[in-house]
Amino acid sequence: MADDLPEPKRYDGATGGWGSLEGISRIELSAKASPSAALTLKIQNKPGGYMCSSCAWTKPEDPHAFEFCENGAKATLWDLTSDRCTPEFFEQHTESELRKWGDYRLEKLGRLTEPLRYNRATDKYERASWTEAFQAIGAKLRTMEPKSVTFYASGKAALEPSYLYALFARAYGHNNLPDSSNMCHETTSVGLKKVIGSPVGTCQMDDFEHVDAIFYLGQNPGTNSPRILHTLQNAVKRGCKIIVFNPLKEKGLREFVNPQNPVQMTIGKPTRIDHMYCQVRPGGDLAALMGVCKYVIEQDRLAQEAECSRILDTGFIEQHTTGLEALVAKVEQTDWPELEQASGLTRGEMERAGEVYVKAGNVMGIYGMGVTQHVHGSQTIGMLVNLLLLRGNIGRKGAGCSPIRGHSNVQGQRTVGITEKVELAPVEKYRELFDLETPQEDGHTTVEFLEALLSGENKGYVGLGGNLANAVPDHERVHRAWSEMELTVHVATKLNTTHCIPGRESWILPCLVRAERDNQASGSQWVSMEDSFSHIYGSRSDREPASEHLKSETAIVCGLAKATLGDAFPKLAWDTWTEDYARIRDCIAATYPDQFHDMNARMNEPGGFYRGNAARERVWKTASGKAEFTDPTVLNACGIGDAEGRYHLATLRSNDQFNTTIYGHSDRLRGLSGDRRIVMMRPEDMVAEGFAEDDLVDVTTDLPDDHAANDGQTRRVSGFRVVPYDLPKGTLAGYFPELNPLVPLQYHEELSKTPASKGIPVRLARTST
Repeated sequence: MADDLPEPKRYDGATGGWGSLEGISRIELSAKASPSAALTLKIQNKPGGYMCSSCAWTKPEDPHAFEFCENGAKATLWDLTSDRCTPEFFEQHTESELRKWGDYRLEKLGRLTEPLRYNRATDKYERASWTEAFQAIGAKLRTMEPKSVTFYASGKAALEPSYLYALFARAYGHNNLPDSSNMCHETTSVGLKKVIGSPVGTCQMDDFEHVDAIFYLGQNPGTNSPRILHTLQNAVKRGCKIIVFNPLKEKGLREFVNPQNPVQMTIGKPTRIDHMYCQVRPGGDLAALMGVCKYVIEQDRLAQEAECSRILDTGFIEQHTTGLEALVAKVEQTDWPELEQASGLTRGEMERAGEVYVKAGNVMGIYGMGVTQHVHGSQTIGMLVNLLLLRGNIGRKGAGCSPIRGHSNVQGQRTVGITEKVELAPVEKYRELFDLETPQEDGHTTVEFLEALLSGENKGYVGLGGNLANAVPDHERVHRAWSEMELTVHVATKLNTTHCIPGRESWILPCLVRAERDNQASGSQWVSMEDSFSHIYGSRSDREPASEHLKSETAIVCGLAKATLGDAFPKLAWDTWTEDYARIRDCIAATYPDQFHDMNARMNEPGGFYRGNAARERVWKTASGKAEFTDPTVLNACGIGDAEGRYHLATLRSNDQFNTTIYGHSDRLRGLSGDRRIVMMRPEDMVAEGFAEDDLVDVTTDLPDDHAANDGQTRRVSGFRVVPYDLPKGTLAGYFPELNPLVPLQYHEELSKTPASKGIPVRLARTST
């Protein structure tokens, strides 16, 4: 670093270690967690215990003594706070006032304790009874056109309430069932399914014991799924080489100290995780992977010329794939300088990654939202699959494709029917089991919900958890329209920004967290969820509920459905299902017999039960009946190219954050703390723009005049502080959701409509004082 350049922020420690323990302790004090929280952590992610409400990483058959990570512990401690947000609090504050507080301050108020009804005349929420809430909401829903109402699910709700929620929506009369997958991994569900026939990953936990190389793209395990670091550490120690593609040099992919290893915690050295770190520009993974494919194909040609063994797995390709010729033609037509420009890497870097791939026996591809939240993210997934298919690295032990999910049950919600697509809903089983004829029109995704909201067509919203209004793009327009809905209903544990934008009639229905005891007529209840590896687990905890007035998500869904539908569908047994969740699981098993047979008997098996994956067995449920090579139409996954003065901005989560939940203001693993209104910028770019560290800037979305997403709106955030950081040229980074106002609603992934929040085109200007 030259003397005249700002010094980039960084963290000199490793991921995990004492820093992780300090982070947990700090949040424990801040959250004022109940003394019993330690007992919950003891059984967290263990057979017969409580399954973490944070990420969807697998729960092992043979758990560690402490089977939770820093972020999982923070989520549990945050849930089990001793603070309470009672109706008396709302007597002192209007919603217009609370809307300005921000999510951290709102959630710090503690757990909601009683149902609340919004009084528009006073602009305040007021205490209500459950009977009043259910009756009023049901009566209002009956007056509304069903297709004008959206039922959203956040991704945390367990399989039991999720199954009933989807059933309720369709009995009510719509398929408007977007969930948080629309905001993050819907690109996987669409893009991966297109090329291998599976909407979810093909890998299992034991594959990590046999993998020789991992290509790791656009995911930060240190913050988003720290428990995977144990698995990566073991793989590296066994000799696995991990090739990382990411614009930021994240500590979670560089060094790790295992907090459960006393030797490493004291006198040992950190484990180096990455074998090679490829610092791609936003959207550059697509060209980088194409460069690796180019190297592999060239090496195969040279092997043929030398009459040596082929590099490509020709037997697998001939039997199981289609489309290789078009890919080879595209690769050969694309020059290395084009790939270097689009990826931000050198030819040498791509060739070295290719050399690792060629020499590895078994290769796995792992990715996160750094891939899925781009305009052409599905093409990047296609290119990753291309690379794996070249050497038969799908459908055998130690190899495969493994997207890492965020919310703890977001994959499971899709599995049991929360989908806007009629073709994915179990409509025949609904008819067989419940005499229910469901709507035949597709519902809307989250983006389509927001479009309907802005046009005035969507008039009602029921939210099963989440903070959707703050998680979505285009805050200014969306928030203004949100408050004009006729009805907003929120099933929630804590207050957040979305609740503070009430519709004309609005309700907050407080629920138990997963870590609390759920007693119903038949006794203490189990719930279940699905991890990223398609395993199903039971979960139960014995913590005392935060209030005697709380209901479970299952009981709330059943109460709303019964009040809305009445006796219109005699086979929908809402009371029976509330009394005993095992009966709900019987329905799930009857609806999906191939995957969920004997669910009640199997869900508490150590390691959960596996619901299967056809692509893992090399059965390809694609249009062609084979795994499909694809040739990309673009070289960079961002939807808008380079221009003088244009940057591409990636939104991120901090180390003290899970989605819109902010636990604190430390982003330890990046060497940052305090203000979240920042823009990270390459020091050389700062100098070129005439910025010094801590200068305040305005960030404005930069859409070309002829771009489809350009609606003439100006999208700008002001007064963000410039922070020097190690980034590729022309790249900016900052926090979600503070930078969400910059994402145009129409700037989304081409197939899935997932907001393209990892490559927003923007310009910078100094904030005027």
